[in-house]
Amino acid sequence: MKTIRIVLDTNVVVSAHLNQDGYERHVLDLGLAGRIEIAATEEILAEYEGVLRRSKFAIADKQVSKSLRLIRVAARLVHPRRALAVALDPDDDCFLECAEAARAEYLVTGNRRHFPKKWRQIKVVNARELIECITPELQR
Repeated sequence: MKTIRIVLDTNVVVSAHLNQDGYERHVLDLGLAGRIEIAATEEILAEYEGVLRRSKFAIADKQVSKSLRLIRVAARLVHPRRALAVALDPDDDCFLECAEAARAEYLVTGNRRHFPKKWRQIKVVNARELIECITPELQR
């Protein structure tokens, strides 16, 4: 079976922590279990940490530390070779750069409007759409 590679936008990681029963949590769990491959960069991992530790989310420090450790172990770290300027929000370009460097099939986000619908081979989808797309692959 071909490994499905994804990049998770920060809003997906935050949603996974705030709603244990949502699609975002299911996607994160698939990545942590090694059923799909999460690609990340040091910049993206640092952003996950900074946002998860915001007081407005009220996620316990111990839980954030544990989760970040698990993500770091599960993720494939990549080093993009070129900078992109294609997202509506320039801060989101790092996710497309990571996806391109990792040769990811999907960029999973809750803010699809910030990204092009597709960038090269990368489809920009939300968590529900990813689950619908990959379920046949996971059943093999």
